[in-house]
Amino acid sequence: MGVVAKRSSMTFYSDGADHYSHRVRIVLAEKGVAVDVIDCHVEDLPEDLAGLNPYNSLPTLLDRELVLYEPNVMMEYLDERFPHPPLLPVYPVARAESRLYMHRIQKDWCKHVDVLVSAKSTDEEVETARKELRDSLVAISPIFAEKPYFMSEEFTLVDCCLAPLLWRLPYLGIDLPEAQCKSLYEYMERLFERESFRESLSDAEREMRD
Repeated sequence: MGVVAKRSSMTFYSDGADHYSHRVRIVLAEKGVAVDVIDCHVEDLPEDLAGLNPYNSLPTLLDRELVLYEPNVMMEYLDERFPHPPLLPVYPVARAESRLYMHRIQKDWCKHVDVLVSAKSTDEEVETARKELRDSLVAISPIFAEKPYFMSEEFTLVDCCLAPLLWRLPYLGIDLPEAQCKSLYEYMERLFERESFRESLSDAEREMRD
């Protein structure tokens, strides 16, 4: 995978099919971090992971003695640890707004993705989640015409959260109407063409679009 440049003191335990792991891999690629990415599956986790992460969960980021196991915490840590290019605004108000956007993406959209990919979801739950996610994206599509990135002139951590979700739409069985979602499609194209995004893709994620 393109993220891995050389041996590093940083190790990232990543699920190649998981959108939470993917968002962190985008940040790693955007920053050009030298990291050892260990591709894992939730049903076959490395033995040493349980000793590092009390939840024995993915993703997990190890940087020397520091262990992080919450994706958004990892993203903000990486942004502060490797400040160029910055992926959060400088000013406190704008930073707070970005964090709220990330929170809303989680509450309004990621929860539906989690239902769609869960083996425990019923058919009724899947259909409801698919419809609600599709309708919500169609409704918000016009805002993507206002700025190149999500409510911003610059690529930010908010886009790192959105890109994995949007990449998975065909895999999740969600087809957005082109006429109504022209601005959203153009936004997705900008995201998917970024070098960092292309480098972040795992084999499993590439197969989602094959």
